[in-house]
Amino acid sequence: MLLEGGLDWKQMGFSPSDMEFQKTKESAAREIALAFGVPPMLLGLPGDNTYSNYQEANRAFYRQTILPLASKVASSIARWLSEYGEEQMELFPDLDGIPALASERESQWKRVSEADFLSTTEKREMLGLSSFEGEI
Repeated sequence: MLLEGGLDWKQMGFSPSDMEFQKTKESAAREIALAFGVPPMLLGLPGDNTYSNYQEANRAFYRQTILPLASKVASSIARWLSEYGEEQMELFPDLDGIPALASERESQWKRVSEADFLSTTEKREMLGLSSFEGEI
């Protein structure tokens, strides 16, 4: 095509081979993400909106992928440190520091605080807190 007067050619669509290449790339990205436990919705690929919303996908990613891996790493480090000390070490992830799980933690605190049949010590134990002296 011969264009004059400063005009240039801009392609407005994709050829069938280009579209197939794009689908292949998206499929490969989806497969890799699934192999590592990442919900495809978090990748931003079109057509992967199987979760009701992004927050649910993010929460599932933390619960099903990040926390199990963090727990394995923490227990391995604790076991290694225990070999060099006299005490048995225990390490675990701090769930309160994860913004994606804040709503779950908030509902748990609310349920426990509204349980009138539990003592303060039992409530603290359920929330993973240590009890303090002189408590009823």
